[in-house]
Amino acid sequence: MNRIRLNTIYISLFLLPFLPSCKNHNKTGQAVAFVPVVPFTVQSGKIEYYDTYPGTVVATDEVQLRSEVSGFVTGIYFKEGSEVKKGTKLYEIDRRKFRAAYEEAKATLEIANANVQKAQRDADRYKKLDEQNAIAKQVLDDALTVLNNAQMQVKSSKANLLNAETDFNYSLITAPFTGSIGLSLVKPGAFVTAGQTLLNTISSDDPIAIDFLVDEKSLPYLIKLQKIKSGAIDSTFEVTLPDNSDYKHSGSLSIIDRAVDPQTGTIKIRTVFPNPEGSLRPGMNCTLKVLNVNSGTQVNIPVRALVEQMGEFFVYKIDTNNIVKQKRVELGPTQGLVVIVKSGLNPGDKIVLEGIQKVHEGSSVNITAGDKNKGDQAKDDQVKGDRGNHDQTKQGNTKLEKGKEKG
Repeated sequence: MNRIRLNTIYISLFLLPFLPSCKNHNKTGQAVAFVPVVPFTVQSGKIEYYDTYPGTVVATDEVQLRSEVSGFVTGIYFKEGSEVKKGTKLYEIDRRKFRAAYEEAKATLEIANANVQKAQRDADRYKKLDEQNAIAKQVLDDALTVLNNAQMQVKSSKANLLNAETDFNYSLITAPFTGSIGLSLVKPGAFVTAGQTLLNTISSDDPIAIDFLVDEKSLPYLIKLQKIKSGAIDSTFEVTLPDNSDYKHSGSLSIIDRAVDPQTGTIKIRTVFPNPEGSLRPGMNCTLKVLNVNSGTQVNIPVRALVEQMGEFFVYKIDTNNIVKQKRVELGPTQGLVVIVKSGLNPGDKIVLEGIQKVHEGSSVNITAGDKNKGDQAKDDQVKGDRGNHDQTKQGNTKLEKGKEKG
């Protein structure tokens, strides 16, 4: 046993002089390895992006046409689906009996006026005789009563004449405003019932409205827009049509509904758009784009500079000693291949753009290509993004919406 211990001591003493040289050898072999990367200098620029909402086109004015009198349709005087001017004759209900009623009421009024004149003369005559005590008081009283009744009969005849004239006018239906009229729901010879039978619908075309719903969190921003815009038309409100094409006219905020729906937490907003070509029709579904509250000068970087880990996003930031450190960033919406950075980076910071797969926390890097700074790379990525996402942009910038949800 003692022999084994003694041998161990001898071996240790024998190897002791070689240990320092091995240590120095390891130090020499662990020379720092520089990772080649292409950097990007963080910049800020003016960015406009939109929040998208499903919208429904509605007419600012729309009226269902119903007859105020009953009768048979004797005339239809418009082309279905055409534009009609205010006051244009549209439908005619058989007017013969209404004209007869009007003439009768007019004649009755003339008779009532004649009776008033006769009663007035009698009353004046009896007043003079009464002053001379030539007649009994009852005769004068009866004459005054007849005069009063005749005057009331005139008022009644005037009311009947007005009613007959109204019915006669209602038998001819005209356009209440300028707009488009639809397909007629009745044909000549059809019987219509007053206040019940629907004849047609007319709606205004230009301007036209688009309604959409927003959650209550977005309401303060829209109230602010309503106050500062004052109905001005600019790029704050844009529309993507059902065929994914962009509507060429911008709109303005018109109405914010009076209350939030307590069941859904949403409120209806109405915007108004010019519609000179008639491209927007009531009932059409479209995508309404609202300029995001954070649009403006924003820090932005290429999307390919990001690293995602467990739902969070990071970049590799290069310090003055060319050592990279992983930096967490908070993102906004994506526009093409450029993403907005809400926090975590400042203009002028350098990050790794190419070579991300080769670096890690604390890596020393060697810049092997020119710095993609001053917006050159961002512009290139933006152009590529605009070309590669042309269809996506026409659908209302789906990527922007995704970025909004992440932000």
